[in-house]
Amino acid sequence: MELLILSIFTFFFLSRAELPGTWDLLVPNAGISSMHTAVTRFNTVVLLDRTNTGPSRKMLRKGHCRLDPHDAVLKRDCYAHSVLFDLQTNQIRPLMILTDTWCSSGQFLHDGTLLQTGGDLDGFKKIRKFDPCDINGSCDWVELDDVELSEGRWYASNQILPDGSVIIIGGRGANTVEYYPPRNGAVLFPFLADVEDKQMDNLYPYVHLLPNSKLFVFANNKAVLFDHETNKVVKGFPPLDGGPRNYPSAGSSVMLALEGDYSTAVIVICGGAQYGAFIERSTDTPAHGSCGRIVATSPDPIWEMEDMPFGRIMGDMVMLPTGDALVINGAQAGTQGFEMASNPCLYPLLYRPGQPVGLRFMTLNPGTVPRLYHSTANLLPDGRVLVAGSNPHFFYKFEAEFPTELRIEAFSPEYLSPDRANLRPVIEEIPDTVRFGEAFDVFVSVTLPVVGLIEVNFASAPFATHSFSQGQRLVKLTITPSVPDSGNRYKIGCNAPPNGAVAPPGYYMVFAVNQGVPSVARWVHLVA
Repeated sequence: MELLILSIFTFFFLSRAELPGTWDLLVPNAGISSMHTAVTRFNTVVLLDRTNTGPSRKMLRKGHCRLDPHDAVLKRDCYAHSVLFDLQTNQIRPLMILTDTWCSSGQFLHDGTLLQTGGDLDGFKKIRKFDPCDINGSCDWVELDDVELSEGRWYASNQILPDGSVIIIGGRGANTVEYYPPRNGAVLFPFLADVEDKQMDNLYPYVHLLPNSKLFVFANNKAVLFDHETNKVVKGFPPLDGGPRNYPSAGSSVMLALEGDYSTAVIVICGGAQYGAFIERSTDTPAHGSCGRIVATSPDPIWEMEDMPFGRIMGDMVMLPTGDALVINGAQAGTQGFEMASNPCLYPLLYRPGQPVGLRFMTLNPGTVPRLYHSTANLLPDGRVLVAGSNPHFFYKFEAEFPTELRIEAFSPEYLSPDRANLRPVIEEIPDTVRFGEAFDVFVSVTLPVVGLIEVNFASAPFATHSFSQGQRLVKLTITPSVPDSGNRYKIGCNAPPNGAVAPPGYYMVFAVNQGVPSVARWVHLVA
């Protein structure tokens, strides 16, 4: 019997060690626990938390303090609640945020500025901007005084539109939409009221801009097609089986890569809590692992169902440069909310959309740091995925079963393994700016001779919070086969995305992908 137990124990750990992917600790102490995370075109990362959590572990610059007589913890707060993280040096610089950003929303504008909207208390109607810079610059948060949101936005979702404006959808008690720059105030969106329930499962709705310029908006277990030009719902979709998926039921969603003639958009929604877990404050109710997949552009769409290997709440779905999606972070029981989850799900999953049902999910090498409520995941320009945050407590709490997490990690998918290094392309030349529909050339070098096509893919830099990356998209360009240029250098003819519905204007990480192995991205500005 002892020999049998030892054999099982040895097999488990050997199997675990052989799973694909690797983990790296980037920063042992970022100073704050990031509730909201965004990667900038300067290869820096904006990390952002609430302002009313009390002391963080990062001081503001000497002489810089936030004065707030209404703060329940610190009237004079000299601690940072936002920082700028440099990916090359791992350096951290504190940023000054004045108003409460708890459960707010965000989106990069067409000029690369990060727009940040709403929050709680004094941040309820606030609009903020962050014009990014490198780590040695002086960029910082700017809170707009001349304009505010028409309605308070707490738990809302943002999406950049084809013309570069941003729609802001929903929020607690806000069954409306509005726009930035402002456009005639808040507009009633009855769909959000129709799907509201005792759990408030209409919060942080999943919003995807389809290539036909309409918005796929999902809340609770239902979705509609919304025309942002007329502010009208033009179509309803069948309900998704498995119960509510949005906050606080804590599923996640992605739109799969747009490619070909860009006429087809596929939405995937995975995971969630059992209905009632939030109301009953049940921490041990098992999460479900069901996923729905729907062709949102189909005239007669239906949900195709499948199951993940693990039940999961609060998982983050990240589109990788290859077109696969990574599911990472979260728990296997409970629900979203303070101290309301248990049994961390340490195993990332690779979702391979080209495989048949039942073969799409691959289990990857588990991490060791639980990432629960208020954790984030973002694609990095080098192809890794940055993982930050996790604070399942109302304040910072470092002595707990699941403590406030200040560590920043990076997960490397299997395509970055050493045995594939010879396949990894290097982008040698690419334009800094391209226009919609423009033909342009990309020059890459590869150690081994090229076999097949080298893809050139545009990946957005989304605003990640609460298990959903607002504005996330991947666009595979139409290309010509690579042509030898000189030595191990190749020329690839590309056509930029045709319009802002396929890829809204802004800065994109552009990856060359050779046999499933992505290059380090180059930032390219896509303009009208």
